[in-house]
Formats: sequence, structure tokens, C-alpha cells
Amino acid sequence: MRKILKRIFLIGVIAALAASPSYAQVADETQMAPVVDVVDENMTPVTGDELCDGVYDIEVDSSSSMFKITGCVLAVSEGRMSARMTMGGKGYLYIYPGSAEEAAAANEKDYISFGENADGSHYFVLPLEELDAGISCAAFSKSKELWYDRTLVFRAGSLPPEAFKETKFTSPESLALSDGVYLADVRLSGGSGRAKVESPARLFVTDGAVEAEIIFGSRNYDYMKVGEETYYPLQEEGNSRFRIPVSGFDYDMPVIADTTAMSQPYEIAYTLFFDSASIREEEE
Repeated sequence: MRKILKRIFLIGVIAALAASPSYAQVADETQMAPVVDVVDENMTPVTGDELCDGVYDIEVDSSSSMFKITGCVLAVSEGRMSARMTMGGKGYLYIYPGSAEEAAAANEKDYISFGENADGSHYFVLPLEELDAGISCAAFSKSKELWYDRTLVFRAGSLPPEAFKETKFTSPESLALSDGVYLADVRLSGGSGRAKVESPARLFVTDGAVEAEIIFGSRNYDYMKVGEETYYPLQEEGNSRFRIPVSGFDYDMPVIADTTAMSQPYEIAYTLFFDSASIREEEE
């Protein structure tokens, strides 16, 4: 009888360990969805001491479509930052600020559990050291019982200008440009880092408002988003060409471009940096 009870006890212990996230295995490449490289080598990290205390909406790029963040709020207090990420699903029980291997070896008390919003959606609160930098974040799948490696980039360019202690923003109004057509150097960042746009870009100024003609290095983009507005190509043939509003210069203006180059359309978060010092009139 004692042997039977001991065997039952051991089976229970093994089952409990197997259900523990720290006992779970790490997902390998064959068990993961395609990984998107969201880190741009041209990014300059932004730390909390560069920001004013407050709460701001912020855009986040994820290396996996399976770790979808539908909304994120950045909280800044005395140089410390944390991000509250609302998730597009309920498939993850925990996250961990580090790699999947580190998470599997860590103590369970160090895991970050999900919270629940009023509408039933899940959220995680992740402490941050930097924006505009690749952040390793392991996620534990409820159904697979595996830790998955994720890379997140929290986009400083999506913050309002007033979030920064030292302004990195030049408004179109402050430039006092006369109506006309100009040229300005522009740099695209984000995505895999392989996408390019033509520089300089043409600027169209009307009553102080500025629009830019953005020409990609391929024909594989079928729309762009700036804020809540969607913009479609100016022509059907040739490289994708758009005319979009410019909200400001000398900062990373967030935009989204939908690419058709993959197996299915995919929205990619980019930033455009328009250099105000390079503005000149277009020669006729």
C-alpha cells in the first residue's frame, strides 16, 4: 500500500512540475511563426531621464504576429518607464524580461502575470530601460506550455513632442514656408531595415500645411497610414508612390505601410525623418 501511495505521490509531483512554466521547454524555430526583424541599426535609444513624467500612448513593434499588441501606454516617473501592453488575444499566461531560456531557468516569482481590462482583454506591464531599442521579452503560451522568444521595439517617435524634456521636433508652422514645391532629405527606419524611400522627397506647401511625396524602392506597398488616415498609391504602375501629410521635421514621424511582398498583406511600422536643415526650393 505504501508503495502505491508513494507512486501516486511521485506522479502528482511530476505532473505539477510539468505544468509549471519554469519546467516548460523553450520553443525552437520550427515551433515559431516567421520572425520579423524590428530592430533598426540606425535607431538611437531613448532613456527615461530624457522624458517628462506622464502617461503617453506609444506604438510597439513585435517580432511575431503571434504576439500582437493592440494598444500600449507608457508611464514615466522620475526616469523610470513601464509599458502597459493590451494584447490581441489571451494565449499567454506570463511574460519575462529576457530570453526564453532565461525565463525557463528563472524563479516563477519573477514572471509577469497578465491582468484583465474591463472589456476582458489581457494586458501585461513590462518595465523598460530604453525606447527605440530591441527589448527581449519571453512569452509563455498557455496551450503549448512553451516559452517563446519575442523582440519588442517601443517607438519614441510615436510620443507627442511634449513628452521630451528637450524638443526634437520642428513644426511645419515654425518654418514659415511660402506656398510652393520644395525638396527635403528623408530617412526611412523600421521594419527589416531593407526598405528604402527616395531622398530627397518633394514637399508641397499650402497655407503652411506640408505634404510629402514618398516613393518606395519597390512596388509592393498598397497603402500607408498616418495617424488614423489611410493613403493609397498615386499610380498603379511602377514603385509605390504616396502623398502624405508631414506632422513635423527633425524627429521620427511614425507611419504604417502595408506590404504585399509576403504570403499575405502585412502592416509594417516605419518612421520617416524629414531634415528641416535640408529644405530647399525645387528648381524648375
